[in-house]
Amino acid sequence: MTKPYLSVVIPAYNEEARIASTIRDLVGYLSGWPAEDKAWEILVVNDGSTDSTASIVAEIGETDVRVRLVDVAHAGKGAAVRRGMAEAAGEWRFLCDADLSMPAYNLGRFFNGPGGDVVSGPINEIGSPSYDVSIGSREAPGARRFNEPRSRHIKGRLFNYAVKVLALRGIEDTQCGFKLFSAEAAERLFPHQSLDGWAFDVELLVMANKAGFTVGEVPIDWYYGAGSKMTLTKGVIAVIDVARVGARNLLGKYRIVGRKSGL
Repeated sequence: MTKPYLSVVIPAYNEEARIASTIRDLVGYLSGWPAEDKAWEILVVNDGSTDSTASIVAEIGETDVRVRLVDVAHAGKGAAVRRGMAEAAGEWRFLCDADLSMPAYNLGRFFNGPGGDVVSGPINEIGSPSYDVSIGSREAPGARRFNEPRSRHIKGRLFNYAVKVLALRGIEDTQCGFKLFSAEAAERLFPHQSLDGWAFDVELLVMANKAGFTVGEVPIDWYYGAGSKMTLTKGVIAVIDVARVGARNLLGKYRIVGRKSGL
């Protein structure tokens, strides 16, 4: 297999109801990329699922070598993503939630830069990303939310406020599950990621800023769907973890080797 230009890393825990459709949608979109210089792979990291997630992915992988199952013991989303990024080989590595609440066509925005046309235009005109770390954002100008309950939106904004107070300012949507990393950023940041739970995104972004990687938000279309695994208990734990990240940062615990060069 040609070294991929893009690796899509999908952490999955008990996702048998939607993982096949997520993979199908991604394959359908990515199959339009020019194969000669935009090869891709999809890695589904099965986080110790107790349902049929692993067997579904394995079966798809038997007919499409670009889709690969990575099996790990259940340890949390952060741990699954860390393993997936270590297994990935792409020049660019895209973190993708298993629910694909951001439709696949939005990937174009990450490669065209802010304001890029996500729907129309030849796929072979996709250019280079604008940042070392691009964050899919539901808050950036041009972003659109669909079907989200008001209570869910309020909880998200309160969490973001806590992030700004405790650990990281300047980013309006740290928790959207769609992020693009350059290979260099992924290889330098993820080995130092220590949080296995929901706040791992904040830790990564704090480290990215500390190391001098460029970080920016990319507006996306995002659809709320039932089946969120976030609970009140998990939310409280996530806030505590964010506070830990802020404290570690103040104590200089995130001094990692910085980037080699610009984009």
